[in-house]
Amino acid sequence: MSDQTKTMAGGKGLGAQLGGHMRESGMMMALVAIVLFFTVILRVVPANPIDFLSAQNITNIFLQNSYVIIMALGMLLVIVAGHIDLSVGSVVGFTGAVAAYLTVTLGWPVIAVVPSCLLVGLLIGAAQGYWIAYWRIPSFIVTLAGMLVFRGLTLWLLNGQNIGPFPRAFQSLSTGFIPDMFGVGRPNMTALALVTLAALVVVYVGWRARIRDAEFGITPEPMGVFIIRNAVVAAALIFVGWKLASFRGLPNVVIILSVLTVLYAFFTENTTTGRRIYALGGNEKAAKLSGIKTDRLVFLTFCNMGVLAALAGMIVAARLNSSTPKAGAGFELDVIAAVFIGGASMSGGVGKILGVVVGALIMGVMNNGMSIMGIGIDYQQVIKGLVLLAAVIFDVYNKSK
Repeated sequence: MSDQTKTMAGGKGLGAQLGGHMRESGMMMALVAIVLFFTVILRVVPANPIDFLSAQNITNIFLQNSYVIIMALGMLLVIVAGHIDLSVGSVVGFTGAVAAYLTVTLGWPVIAVVPSCLLVGLLIGAAQGYWIAYWRIPSFIVTLAGMLVFRGLTLWLLNGQNIGPFPRAFQSLSTGFIPDMFGVGRPNMTALALVTLAALVVVYVGWRARIRDAEFGITPEPMGVFIIRNAVVAAALIFVGWKLASFRGLPNVVIILSVLTVLYAFFTENTTTGRRIYALGGNEKAAKLSGIKTDRLVFLTFCNMGVLAALAGMIVAARLNSSTPKAGAGFELDVIAAVFIGGASMSGGVGKILGVVVGALIMGVMNNGMSIMGIGIDYQQVIKGLVLLAAVIFDVYNKSK
């Protein structure tokens, strides 16, 4: 970085530098604040104090909200590309019904059911993406039609009844836990080792990103803020890891989420295709003039969304141990809200994988905390709606600045 650039960066002051990184750090600070709020309030208000950060409750938060995080990863790419997918909840219900039909009714082995359901999701995403990408039909209309179609197909396939239970191997998709390879038992040393490694990787990746920004002349956030933020993240990971290790270890679904998060973060930030999706959402005409095949990218984002919705559908069915006609109802609202709360822009071209994961966790922690407090579903919907509105207002305010 040149002396002049350094001088300009220094002249901006701490407030300006923090403002430039607020989109990245604001939601993480909000998540910490919400967790602290419920931790304190549930110890003070109830007649019988409740430990919000107990190992069992942390496990429940992950198990109850895994489907939101999985689908939010795909929804981010759809929204970044400038589109929306309203059908994901119905696709969850339909693929869960397909899994139940193949497993329970036809007796297929789990090793054949899982790829078959993922293929069904891929075909659904391709069918919708074709009309959106190549026929230019608005994604709102196509996916709204898909929401109705696949909800009806779910009712038809299940004949209006629940199908279950699933074999234990299928249930392990959601309710299984990673065994302790060291044979200690409690605490689960495998869980501790994996989480500690994850914390070190997060710090290393953050440091590498800081160096890369400096090489390209981008003013990094203040060193003190960088140290505090990474220390908080690493401490939170190790704390959660210790809690999970002292209970039953790492749930299988947490491993799935972690692998997907790393893969999608790498894809969006370090691959040509990933960066082209952002270019498409930022300015489609400019992207076309640059030689980017925008139609193909839109098609691929919806194919990807279908696969992730199918995976989420199997996880939901495995957790419920049955497929129900109402499975997935309203899921699209939680997923879209998680993406916007996580920092994605309504106009496309902006959003990060880590932000989406944090946004989904915010929704999950709020749902869990309000349910423990006994807040009715009516008030919960009002509060979540206001949080979503605040996130969108924050996005608009940032753009105006």
